[in-house]
Amino acid sequence: MSVQIKQSERAEQKPWGPAAEWGLVRVPERCEDQCVCVSVCTMQMETVLVFFCVGLLGVSGRSAPKPGQKLETYKQSRLRRETTRVDGGNHKSGSPIFRRSPDMTKSPMTKSEQLLRIDDHDFTMRPAFGGPPIPVGVDVQVESLDTISEVDMDFTMTLYLRHYWKDERLSFPSTNNQSMTFDSRLVKKIWVPDMFFVHSKRSFIHDTTTDNVMLRVYPDGNVLYSLRVTVTAMCNMDLSRFPLDTQTCSLEIESYAYTDDDLMLYWKKGNESLNTDDRISLSQFFIQKFHTTTKLAFYSSTGWYNRLYIHFTLRRHVFFFLLQTYFPATLMVMLSWVSFWIDRRAVPARVPLGITTVLTMSTIITGVNASMPRVSYIKAVDIYLWVSFVFVFLSVIEYAAVNYLTTVQERRERKLRNQLPCTCGIANPDEDMMMTTCYSDVDPNTTGTYGLPENGGRQERILAQLSLSDSQRNSRVKTTRGYVNIWIDTHAIDKYSRVIFPAAYSLFNIVYWSIYS
Repeated sequence: MSVQIKQSERAEQKPWGPAAEWGLVRVPERCEDQCVCVSVCTMQMETVLVFFCVGLLGVSGRSAPKPGQKLETYKQSRLRRETTRVDGGNHKSGSPIFRRSPDMTKSPMTKSEQLLRIDDHDFTMRPAFGGPPIPVGVDVQVESLDTISEVDMDFTMTLYLRHYWKDERLSFPSTNNQSMTFDSRLVKKIWVPDMFFVHSKRSFIHDTTTDNVMLRVYPDGNVLYSLRVTVTAMCNMDLSRFPLDTQTCSLEIESYAYTDDDLMLYWKKGNESLNTDDRISLSQFFIQKFHTTTKLAFYSSTGWYNRLYIHFTLRRHVFFFLLQTYFPATLMVMLSWVSFWIDRRAVPARVPLGITTVLTMSTIITGVNASMPRVSYIKAVDIYLWVSFVFVFLSVIEYAAVNYLTTVQERRERKLRNQLPCTCGIANPDEDMMMTTCYSDVDPNTTGTYGLPENGGRQERILAQLSLSDSQRNSRVKTTRGYVNIWIDTHAIDKYSRVIFPAAYSLFNIVYWSIYS
């Protein structure tokens, strides 16, 4: 049975029910036949139930799709909800920010290790094992010379140590011939040269903020391995010319396990392989030059090894020691000469001056030796200080000799005065002068003992006239002459010392500085 609808009524048909409102089904407004109406009603109810079930399953809570729009899948709906929840719905759904990258941390092997085929080779063996020795080039960038200790006989240096070699096992295909750079994590998985510093006391690789290690691999298998190291190594110093010395220290690099049959160690660019920072400066030394050498080292148990040397020559700054050691010692020696111009009877003035200079020199010598190693040979500074100490000590001995001879002279003079009789008013025709006063009545304390050098001639004539007989005259003249000679020597010691001591010390300085400077 077919449904017939009049042409005039077709234009006046209106949608009926929800499905009709959505534009999916159009039904006639009225039915001419009851069966037709029942069939239409049944179809409408089925259509409503279908759309009701679809709404409960997938599209409940959302706006109804527009006519002609395709239904999205469950995965697309979930992805749209996640991107909307993350971004708040401000960006377009096709933006690259919503593209989810795969989690590389869950993969068993990174892409770099796959590209280098690390698991395909045994990197515990050196490259080209069983063949000729592998050449390993080295260059060094010296960053700083930190300390140089004469007491410990060592130096501390911070440097960038770089190795160059070729390992064909690490070659990889590349269209742009660009290298790959890695950190210390990959270094533990491949072969690297086992370098160490000979005669080193302490050394470490910097690890702030991460390990200062860099590995760069090129497509053809060439490898650059660089690390930043601080090392404290031994330096045998010759201090016989200290502090006017020049020291040469060496840092030695060598492979620990591989002999020259397995590894050939060499400077990559000769002497130009060693570079230094222009800002390197030391407080006590001036860096004259850096240079490199290569030698073979032999060990009786293992064999011959290639060894690289970094030599640097240091010349000590002497101005500090001139201010702290040489000038004070020289001033103390010159201060000891002041006692030669002080009267020999001024004991409280000359004795403390000599003792003070001696003690000061002892303090200077002790202070210098306290900061120096206990070597078994004499240093240049020891020679200067001990000679200066001897000059100061001799100035004290000089006054001791003068004071002793002066005391002996006074005793003999006192004894001679006690032996001479009074010759007041007695004239001697053989002499040119008459004694008009009694010499024995004169108090020796009132004659002016400090005027002996000026009245020496007159006193000699006075003592020569105090005789009564030829026998007594001869004996007493001899005694008097002996006394006069003693008095002249004690007076001349200070006079000669004023010239001899400065001249001798000046000659010593000329010889010393001409030898050691």
